[in-house]
Amino acid sequence: MRRILAGLLIAVLLAPSAVAVRAAETEALDLSADSAVLMEQSTGTLLYEKDAHTRRAPASVTKVMTLLLIAEAIERGSLTLQDTVTASEAAASMGGSQIWLEAGETMTVDEMIKCIAVVSANDCAVAMAEKLAGSEQVFVQKMNDRAKELGMTDTHYVNCTGLTDDPEHYTSAYDVALVSRALLSHDWIQDYTTVWMDEVRGGEFTLTNTNRLVRSFDGATGLKTGFTQEAMYCLSASAEREGIGFIAVVLHAPSSDQRFADAAALLNYGFSAYTLWSAEKNVALPPVRVNLGEKDSVQPICDGDSVLLDKDGGPADYELLLPDSVEAPVQAGDLLGTLKVLNDTGTAAEIRLLASENVQRLTVWQLWGKLLEKV
Repeated sequence: MRRILAGLLIAVLLAPSAVAVRAAETEALDLSADSAVLMEQSTGTLLYEKDAHTRRAPASVTKVMTLLLIAEAIERGSLTLQDTVTASEAAASMGGSQIWLEAGETMTVDEMIKCIAVVSANDCAVAMAEKLAGSEQVFVQKMNDRAKELGMTDTHYVNCTGLTDDPEHYTSAYDVALVSRALLSHDWIQDYTTVWMDEVRGGEFTLTNTNRLVRSFDGATGLKTGFTQEAMYCLSASAEREGIGFIAVVLHAPSSDQRFADAAALLNYGFSAYTLWSAEKNVALPPVRVNLGEKDSVQPICDGDSVLLDKDGGPADYELLLPDSVEAPVQAGDLLGTLKVLNDTGTAAEIRLLASENVQRLTVWQLWGKLLEKV
């Protein structure tokens, strides 16, 4: 086996699961919210948690799931941004944050999404629920089904807005991070969640984002605020800088200012402490010779994205385990070897190296032809 050792800037490699934060760092954050999490967006790694699985009222953070189902319908092609939506009596009767739709008023899906994302319009959320599912009740069932698919074990919805508190309408900070990550996977949603000010109805109605981090926090990409008397001040905030993104969720903060301060502290901690490292960008994988193959060699590739999260930037090594040669035939996806990422305690991760293409075995006539070429 070929073994290559080289220095890399990796210190602590984190798997995409909950990781305990050192006590000193936890105390330094000094958050006011009763529940909070920080998640790295691309890997789903949980970097900080405080009562992450306690079930709490989510208020309008509920609409992250509403927006996700809308986004997925658009991706499936069952809905377009240009489709029109007609407000029902039920949608027009919603209270709280709204744009005061009138029964029978029509808007495009594009405008409806903008109103939900920017000003948390309850009337638009219900109108979209009815557009997609026929009724809010059926839409809510779809919300709960999607929550189960995402592994949101501490979540149950009874409406699509979060406007009214209900003991059966709850979620957790961790679950909000999960659904926020799913929504952010639709990159275009940021065209709406990053809007600071805009307008609808031909300029007659002005929208100003309820999430002030969109204006004040460098790299902010959204996402959703919420408030009720029971839920208190809630926020799912996301940001991205230099290719790495984080999701900060705070639930049941005592004031609006404190929810934004908590989220900003979490996001700043993420950006200051963590970076992403890509095996494909940092490791040169040599081709592997193929014996008796129609091609002389096959190029190994990393299995999956091979993007790893590292902390503090300390030095470590990698060990590349590849054979000098393999026998034909080779099928794309065949396991060729392993890339081991090493830290101070040993192997931090093992990345499978796969064949990038098919290499067929030489036929007898092809083999004779190659032999004659050498004569």
